[in-house]
Amino acid sequence: MTGPAGRKILALIPARGGSKGIPGKNVRPLAGRPLICWTIETALKTVCLDRVIVSTDDPAIAAIARRAGAETPFLRPAELAGDATTDMPVYQHALQWLSDNQEYRPDVVVWLRPTAPLRSVGDIEGAVEQLVRTRADWVRSVCPVGHHPYWMFCLEDDRMQPVLPGLDIGKYPRRQLLPPVFRLNGAVDVAWRETLMEKQLLYSGDVRAYVMPRERSVDIDTMVDFLLAEALLAGRTA
Repeated sequence: MTGPAGRKILALIPARGGSKGIPGKNVRPLAGRPLICWTIETALKTVCLDRVIVSTDDPAIAAIARRAGAETPFLRPAELAGDATTDMPVYQHALQWLSDNQEYRPDVVVWLRPTAPLRSVGDIEGAVEQLVRTRADWVRSVCPVGHHPYWMFCLEDDRMQPVLPGLDIGKYPRRQLLPPVFRLNGAVDVAWRETLMEKQLLYSGDVRAYVMPRERSVDIDTMVDFLLAEALLAGRTA
């Protein structure tokens, strides 16, 4: 199966075994199934995706991913699964392995973090369509912020100083006066293969925003996030 205009589109799901905040986070049961399975299920329902592959260093995660229907053609090297590992070498390892071992070279890569289980098929399709339409280097999903940075402060000897130096907070006494601001939500990142392998751009170049609502933008990092995601998922099936 191929995506828009015959392009090969790969979904890559990064899921390392280690997690300090929530041990075993990627396979911890969420609303009755391992966390990673929510992302795999959504990806498998997305028609434009050519393949759904999980990049993990953990054989147990790989086994769960395969049972859920994803591919795990390789195990990620341990040196690419540490706390300080950035996304770029994980992207490049997967793409190089697929090229060298399977002669598979996707046109587009869709990065789907397991920690964002509430994204929809429409979110993935919309972000892919936006990349193809705009020919940008990246499309990254965002959502409106819950707490506006104009109303955030640093404390210096208990004295409040605006996070944004020089900002006249007095101009924004009411929430309705604040300009719209968005944050990365970690749900869907889409890039061309050449953006990653030739240009080697991660957060630079032409980056476009795909806007998602906050209720589909929970990015699980703490147990509070986990409980919120569980409550929202339960609400969907209630």
